[in-house]
Amino acid sequence: MIRSTISIIFLLTSVACAQNQQDKKPNKAFMNKNLSVATFANGCFWCTEAIFLQVKGVEEVVSGYIGGQVKNPTYKEVCSGLTGHAEAIQIKFNPELVSYKDLLEIFWNTHDPTTLNRQGADVGTQYRSAVFYHDEEQKQLATFYKNELDQSGAFDKPIVTEITAASVFYPAEDYHQNYYNLNGSAPYCSYVISPKLDKFKKAFKSKLKN
Repeated sequence: MIRSTISIIFLLTSVACAQNQQDKKPNKAFMNKNLSVATFANGCFWCTEAIFLQVKGVEEVVSGYIGGQVKNPTYKEVCSGLTGHAEAIQIKFNPELVSYKDLLEIFWNTHDPTTLNRQGADVGTQYRSAVFYHDEEQKQLATFYKNELDQSGAFDKPIVTEITAASVFYPAEDYHQNYYNLNGSAPYCSYVISPKLDKFKKAFKSKLKN
């Protein structure tokens, strides 16, 4: 069972403040105006895309597949569980407006990272929890926060989130992109995505786009 979202946010924020106090040099990656890239897998990409599109500083979110062995996989192939890919989102963000630490905070607060190859009714390796890092700093931050969350008892079970180097990311078919905004009245959107999105907006008001 997951502890309260607010307590997890408080923990991550406290850890971030402590970590920042230990940093003697400014993070250059967060000082320039170039967009950075983050890649997360935390269940159905329709849900995760809808959430991160609401985040201030996020310029683009693409749904796709990563972490498998087959080139240019289709949705049907990924759903078979045989390609090894995870449904994921690749985010382009402005680090002057939102940090990678902020994105990690949202990532761990908007899914259950203790369920192996499953998010709710979505079951299979394609729904695994994973952080696909793009550089050593992202790897260290993801590992650090995962360990802190585990040790804090924020979750009643161990976190099973995979932390691995980003491989080739294949954008999903066009009909998967911006799915919630284009299909908000569909049953899955109404009964699964909307409640999750509402909960996210209440917990992260300060990080939402105007």
